[in-house]
Amino acid sequence: MNINLLNEDEVAQLRRLIESSNKIALVCHMNADGDALGSSLAWAEYLRQQGKEAQLIVPDMFPDFLQWLPGLQKSLRFDKKPAEVKQLLDEADLLCYLDMNTPSRASDKLSEELKQFNGKVLMIDHHEDPDIKCDMSISFPKMSSTSEMVFRLIWQLGDYEGVTQEMATAIYCGMMTDTGAFTYNSNQPEIFFIISQLLVKGIDKDRIYRRIYHVFSPNRLRLWGHVLDSKLKVKHPPYRASYFTISKKDMEEYKFNKGDAEGLVNVPLKILGLKLSISLREDTKQENLVWVSTRSVDDFPCDEMAQRFFNGGGHKNAAGGRLYCSLAEAIEITNKAIEAYAEKLK
Repeated sequence: MNINLLNEDEVAQLRRLIESSNKIALVCHMNADGDALGSSLAWAEYLRQQGKEAQLIVPDMFPDFLQWLPGLQKSLRFDKKPAEVKQLLDEADLLCYLDMNTPSRASDKLSEELKQFNGKVLMIDHHEDPDIKCDMSISFPKMSSTSEMVFRLIWQLGDYEGVTQEMATAIYCGMMTDTGAFTYNSNQPEIFFIISQLLVKGIDKDRIYRRIYHVFSPNRLRLWGHVLDSKLKVKHPPYRASYFTISKKDMEEYKFNKGDAEGLVNVPLKILGLKLSISLREDTKQENLVWVSTRSVDDFPCDEMAQRFFNGGGHKNAAGGRLYCSLAEAIEITNKAIEAYAEKLK
């Protein structure tokens, strides 16, 4: 099966870019998810196999349920070690953006550091509308995940034999989490060929699933129950849509940890006939900041809605954004967004 991404000239360009670099910095987006971390960790280890010094920068804290990923504890958190990150960026001759199509997807301060980088730049990403000045941009929005792209690149570079079980685990984790355990954006047969090749490397896909999805604390489970019972607003009829809110008060009451809301936005889509689910969560620290997540089924364009109403973007069936307002105002904007897409939601 042909799983190549690049033509021959592009493969040669990528090889030259890697070969001409020695110290390489990698960066993924803020609030890193399984795909951001999985693709970054696998690509970093691949670069080390090529004799390069490679270091991953993570903008901020990542969820507890991803801390087991091989090699993640060696990453540099910008919010904890900004001086070390700045030194790394000053010394690096190549910067790789993974699962990140613009510097603004990092924290504000890290974004400024990234914009000042003077070396070569490589982007590997699957989001729409990339906005990074690159020496080489590898952008394929139709891919299920950046982790899938990393596997395809390593395969096309002829280095599949060097893929370790740890690298394969990181790649599978990224592919699985960015497709809702292969329940959306994953109908391409190439995806399952790639999974078969990862299984050859000895990954335990069932254990990876459990370590991602079966890690609830009692407080997290109770938070989900509270939100679904008391905070979920179902607009069907007339619109096949729903939204829910998570306030600071909710998070304090249920001792919220980062990642505790991960996946909750998918649950309302279990309602018969529902096409769109929206999550509105207050930031734990900053006033008038609401994080928005959207999920949909079939042809409903989450990415378009996120761009128009939520200062965000993403993919057709999974997108996000942020609103600089109160939770009450965010609800008003959400209702306007649903009404604006009435024809697609009836």
